[in-house]
This record gives sequence, structure tokens and C-alpha cells, in this order.
Amino acid sequence: MFTKACDVRVKAVGVDDNLDDGVFEAIVSVFGNVDSYGDRVVKGAFADTLAEWEASGDPIPVYWSHRMDDPDYNIGHVLEAKETDDGLWVKAQIDLEGPKAQQVYRLLKGRRVTQFSFAYDIEAYTIVKTEGDPDSVWELTKLKLYEVGPTPIGANQETELLSVKSAAHHADRIAAEVKAGRVISAKNENELRTAHESIGRVLASLEPDEDSKASAPAPVKAAEEPAGAKAAHEPAQMSSARARQLIELEPEF
Repeated sequence: MFTKACDVRVKAVGVDDNLDDGVFEAIVSVFGNVDSYGDRVVKGAFADTLAEWEASGDPIPVYWSHRMDDPDYNIGHVLEAKETDDGLWVKAQIDLEGPKAQQVYRLLKGRRVTQFSFAYDIEAYTIVKTEGDPDSVWELTKLKLYEVGPTPIGANQETELLSVKSAAHHADRIAAEVKAGRVISAKNENELRTAHESIGRVLASLEPDEDSKASAPAPVKAAEEPAGAKAAHEPAQMSSARARQLIELEPEF
């Protein structure tokens, strides 16, 4: 799962704009422009995922800066969502009962927060090469949407592992270009080195030291494990081997 932020176009907020208190309208993904990742979201990319959300009957959640670790940061839900010529438009309701949601709403109304972000997976894309431009553009033609929400400008809420996921995204892009027979530009070479260094740091942090190896409990044999005990015995931390598998299977963590 990836995240993407953009300067939000807040079209209306609250009762001053003839909306109920706590309601806002915004363009949360802009079509046609190339972002800092070298991606361009095209109209139609959200069509299938919006249809899936509607069919499910579940609302698209609104999170503050992708904070899924704390239910208080699940601050609202989308009332309506559709693609326009400009981008992905949403009308959403902020839950004004909670103090965090109230503060986020004040930030939106006061335009102290002017970016939105959304979490997504890439389901289809095309690589577009423009003559005279050393870098390719990924046109994202089909995305799976998980949530949307306001996020502070310049803030980086990602953990090291999520930063690796972002770096690995660059590595995947560059690998696709190499397979297509293109020469790696200086910019892409730097991105590849960044991905390598970030992944190396995470894998190094997952390697157990000698003390932890010595104190680790003996594994439970399959024959001794009672029925239904698998979930109860799941390790609290993922193994180094599993982390490597997840990185290789990027983008899902």
C-alpha cells in the first residue's frame, strides 16, 4: 500500500459554505500532473474502486495523516466521491465528537492544513517516455483506494519500514526501465542507491544479536501444538526472512 499527498483544493468547509458543520468538499487527487514520484494519475483510475466501495455499503474512511494505529485519528468518513475533470472529488463528514477530529476541522477551516493524502495500491499503469526527457512517467490507470485524509505540509509520519516501501517503489520503477532497455539516469541511480541503503538499514535492525538468540525459547513442535494455537503463538516481531519476503513482494507489507 502506498500513500500520495498533494496540495488540496478545499472547495467548501462547514456552515459558512452552506454545508452542515463538520462537512467539507475537496479535490484530494489531481489528474494530469506529474508528482515528485514521477507518477501521473489519469482520469478513470478511481472508477472501479469507487464502484467497489459503493457496492460494499461501507464508507471510505477519513484518517488524519494515515494514523491507523489510533482509532481517534479515524476522524470521519466520505459521504460522496466521484471523478471530475480535475481529479478525485470528495464530500466528507468530520466526526466532531472527538477532540482530535475537532482540531483537524479547525485546521481545515482556518486553512492551516492545505494538503490531502490518500492510501492506495497500483493495479494498472503504463510507462510513458517523452522525447528529450531522461525520466519516464508512470501513468497510473487503475488504483485501489483505501482512505483519504488531511496531512500537514512537509510532515513525514512514515516509519523506517514505510520509508523502505517508498524507496522500493522507486527501485521497482527503475528495474522496469532497465528491462525495457533504457539507460538509468543520474536521478534514478540516486533513487536506487537510496532504496538499497534504506532496505539494508531495516534488515540490519531485524538481525537478532547473540544474547537474544541465547535467550530465545525453544520452538514448539508441530505435534505438541494444540489445535487453534497458531494465532496465539504468532511472534510479536516479524523474522528477518519474512521481512525480506515482504520487501521482495513489494508493494504489500
